[in-house]
Order: sequence, then structure tokens, then C-alpha cells
Amino acid sequence: MNSLEELYQELILEHNQYPRNFGVLESPTHKARGLNPLCGDEINLYLIVEDGKIKDIKFQGQGCAISKASASMMTEIVKGKTVEEALDLYKKFHDMVTADFTEEINTEQLGPVAVFSGVRAFPARVKCASLAWHALEAALTGKEEYSE
Repeated sequence: MNSLEELYQELILEHNQYPRNFGVLESPTHKARGLNPLCGDEINLYLIVEDGKIKDIKFQGQGCAISKASASMMTEIVKGKTVEEALDLYKKFHDMVTADFTEEINTEQLGPVAVFSGVRAFPARVKCASLAWHALEAALTGKEEYSE
């Protein structure tokens, strides 16, 4: 196992066991539900957006370790960002996890969530890793629900 794979496993396990920003926000300005009925992953995302900036974000739900860890890490990376920056990160994350596994990708701007680049090799896991991100995009664009 190479060092990136080890880091991937450590981060996934850490964020699954001790998720950051887990819970419900009272009076969110934006919210969305992400659902993958094929595997049972479900994420409810709550945001407080003020002056075009994500002031707070929390999630609640159930799912596999990859889904939960991705939601946890996503909330950390987008908190404090503008809506435009968060939507740009969503696009970059989505492009990363859906790119062909043999394709060289630039993960610099994604910070620690770049560890999810490895899910490209496992198409069934792409949906797990991207569920919270799709819920973020839905919440910020007023859709309130995303389903695979």
C-alpha cells in the first residue's frame, strides 16, 4: 500500500468515527437532502449563508464510511467560503471523482479532500463520496433535494 492509500484510509476512518460538523443547525438559510436509495446513504445538509458567505454548515444522516467522511471533510473545507467558491469546489470535486482513473488530475485546490481521488477506480463508491457534495450544490442552488 502506498502512502496516499494509507493517508486515504486514515482520513476516511478518522472522519467516519469522529465526523466534524455533525448535527442540525437551528434556522438554516439553506438546506438539502441527499439520498442514494441503492445503498441507503442519506445526508441532510444545513447551512447558514450570510452576505454570500457560508457562515456555518452541519450535516446529519447515515451511510457508509466514505459517504460520512466525505460529508465531514466537505463541511470543513467550505465553511467560511463564499457561495461561488463552494460551488467551484463542488465542480472541482465532482470532476476529480468522475475523471477516468488513468487521467492525470490536479488536486492542489481541493486540499485534504483530494484523498477521494482514489474512488475513481471504484465507480460504485463515486456516488458515496459525492453525495454530500451534490447536496451542497442542491442547497446552494435552491433545489433542496438530490437523489442518485
